[in-house]
Amino acid sequence: MKQLNIGDIAPWFSEMDKHKGRKIVLYFYPKDNTPGCTDEACSLRDNYQKFLADGYEIFGVSADSEKSHIGFKAKHQLPFDLIADPEHKIIDAYECWGEKKMYGKTYFGILRKTFVIDENGKIEKIFEKVNTKNHAAQIFGEI
Repeated sequence: MKQLNIGDIAPWFSEMDKHKGRKIVLYFYPKDNTPGCTDEACSLRDNYQKFLADGYEIFGVSADSEKSHIGFKAKHQLPFDLIADPEHKIIDAYECWGEKKMYGKTYFGILRKTFVIDENGKIEKIFEKVNTKNHAAQIFGEI
């Protein structure tokens, strides 16, 4: 599979159909209700109106279940959609599954990445080193 780069047409999935023709922030995160993932989601939540004003919709993707996403959204009052991808069709298409290291152990898991996609479906930005607490500012180029 060819690596996704800025300027490439982003893989499209039916879960995003209702927002076709809009700009999209598509972020991949390891697990609902973990500290880093919660910080990232809340950073995007707290700046959601600014994203909307700039014409962006936000989607979060993880391998968690739909039930887990419903609880995570409710607990943190997330105004954007979370996509359950336990079969990794979206995760794999965006190359967000790979080797990770934590506490000296190597394992495979979801790589935290964000893709900013323009209204024509082209990738504008890719964030591979996500600042979870300040991710919205990172996307807006403020940090």
